[in-house]
Order: sequence, then C-alpha cells, then structure tokens
Amino acid sequence: MFEDKRILIGIGGGIAVYRIAELARSLYKQGAAVRCIMTRAATRFVSPLTFESLTGERVYQELFDLTSEREMGHIRLSRWADVLLVAPATADLLAKFAHGVCDDLLTTLYRAHDGAAVLAPAMNSAMWESPATQRNVDSLRQEGVAIIGPGVGDLACGETGPGRLVDIVQLEQALYLAMGDNALSGQRWVINAGPTHEHWDDVRFLANASSGRMGFSLAMAAASRGASVQLIAGPGTPEAPYGADVQRVTSAAEMHAASLAMAAGADVFIATAAVGDFCFRKPVRGKIKRGADQNLSVEMQANADIVAAVAAMKGRPRRVIAFAAESEAHVEHAREKCERKEADAIFVNDVSAIGSEQAGGWWISGKTVEEMPALPKHKLAERLIGLIESGKLVA
Repeated sequence: MFEDKRILIGIGGGIAVYRIAELARSLYKQGAAVRCIMTRAATRFVSPLTFESLTGERVYQELFDLTSEREMGHIRLSRWADVLLVAPATADLLAKFAHGVCDDLLTTLYRAHDGAAVLAPAMNSAMWESPATQRNVDSLRQEGVAIIGPGVGDLACGETGPGRLVDIVQLEQALYLAMGDNALSGQRWVINAGPTHEHWDDVRFLANASSGRMGFSLAMAAASRGASVQLIAGPGTPEAPYGADVQRVTSAAEMHAASLAMAAGADVFIATAAVGDFCFRKPVRGKIKRGADQNLSVEMQANADIVAAVAAMKGRPRRVIAFAAESEAHVEHAREKCERKEADAIFVNDVSAIGSEQAGGWWISGKTVEEMPALPKHKLAERLIGLIESGKLVA
C-alpha cells in the first residue's frame, strides 16, 4: 500500500519503541521511503543504528546538528514527508504538540509540518486518563490531527487498561487513510464482503472460499478518500478497517437484512460478498449423528438476491455496484446479471481468484466493458473507486 510513499516517523521515549522498529521494516518492505526522528529518551530504549539498519536511512536526532541543517534542515525534512507518524506519542509529546512547545527536533518539526499527521499514544493508563492529557488530545483533534489508540490491555508497568500502542496493522491503516484525500467527503458508502455460512446443524455449514479481502480493500480505499464507510462483513473477513463502521454477520439472511437496513439512502452500495445462493430448508438443532444408514439427503432453498433487493428498495442508493465470479463466458453472464438485478455496474472475475491476494477481471456498465489485469486487491480497489467516483457507470 505504500509504494513510492515518503513516511517520516517521530519516535518518542517509551517501551513501545521496539514495535516501531517492526513497523519501519514493514513500511520499507512495502516500497515506502522511511526516515526516522528519535527523541533523546527514545534512544535510551533502542539504538538509532537499529532504525538505520531497517530503513537504509540516517536517523535524525538533534535540532542543532549543523551537518543536518546544511544537508536537509528540519523545514525541508518536514516538507519531504507525505505523512508524519509520531509513535509512541508520549504524554510529554502530546502536551508539547498541543501547546506549541518547540524544544527539540521532533517538536520543532511537528510544528513546521503542514501535511498529514498521525499520532499513536502509548503510556500508563493513569497518564492517559489524566484530565491534562485528555485536554491536550481534544485540542489536537480539533486541529484535525488523526489520533489512533491507545489500545487496552497489559502494560509494561504491570497494570492493565488503556495505554498500549495499537497493532502494527492498525498503524498502517491509519497511515494509508491519512495519505488520502477528501474527494468523497460527505458521502456514505455501504459495502458487503466475505462469505456466508449456512448451517446444516450446529457444527456443520455450507460455505465458500471467499476471504473478504476485496470488500475490505474497497472499504479502506473509500475511507481514504473521505467517505463514511459501513462494512457488512461475513465470517473470516479481515479485522475492521480503521475508519470504517463494521457489522459482523454469518448467514445470507443476516447479510440481506443488514444490507437493506444500511443501504437505504446511501450514496453507493457495493456488493462484493460471496453470498451463498442456497441454504438448508430445515436446519437441525444439535449435531447430526453418524448412523447405520450413511446415505443422507437434504432439502435446499434459494436465498434472497441482495443486489436486486437493494436496487429495487425505497430510498435506493444512488449507485449500486454488483460483483460476480464466473467460470466461463464472464462478460456475457455478468452483463445479464447486471441487467436483471438493475445494478448500475458490475465487476466480474474468474472463480479461480476467490480467496487470492490478487484479482483482475472486467468492469461492465451498459455497453461499456473495461478489462483489468490482475492486481493486488488494494490496488484494484483504488482503481474501482476511481471508476465509481468518476461516474463511468453507463455506456
């Protein structure tokens, strides 16, 4: 997600510093240029050499380093970054940021930085919950700064409560959103994702190989453009993307009900979910036991068509986008589905892509057909968001 992005990490003095080393390496491996600023306190936990080794870049520490000022300067360094992440953001740093104190390289650079910024607090629970810290956090949020966390759990001091640095994946998601724009600000997008499970008895169910990654990636991409995103997630869909409202469902009936409830009045509804076409007519309570007669038969019935129901509902979303997976005659079958369901557009790929990390296929709207090569799903999601936003929904 971070290819060719420039990420500046300001590292405060806290035990969570070691986790930022993992983040820096992950961002670097994803193609980002990563530079780090460490406070003096941070260097007491981890050596600057660690971050230099992981990023291939010099670590900046002192404001009045004349060599640094001649080569880069704190103003130029702040302008270099697409996004500034401060993690762990200690109570001391939050106070200085909120009150405009500039007494070292990181605090001075923060005040000079006029781009996207994300703060990830980490500290003892009592420090986080103190009125002074909460006032500082409120002040920073009013400035438009994104603050993620802290998480709740076991702390290094031996206590339990709020104060943990959030997971690396959440930090990456927050950075991804911060680097987006507000082209979709004021819009509400509803997306369903993942498989459904249709229970036969209490331990067995009918499912498919969908991973939910496509819907997850679309939710992230739409949120990064400023949309308010609601994700209806089937079993196994990745953890809730930062910035999206997530409702978990299991069966096709639950996904149908949630989709109708959330889609009413939405700007866009995207149906990426691999909803089961059939369910068991009479599910069994408990567990079906193995018996002498091993020949069993079951009755199935069709599930409701979610896309058709949303397209026909009162308060229909302005745009309804369907997804399909086909094994042959992809464009022909998908176009027939799009017309029958009265969707505005449909994206179809081959069934072999279900559950994979990459996907390609065909974007179809009216007589328009646009073939897309296989891409990582987050890249495909960005491209599809662009098509929907541009209004390329009719021939």
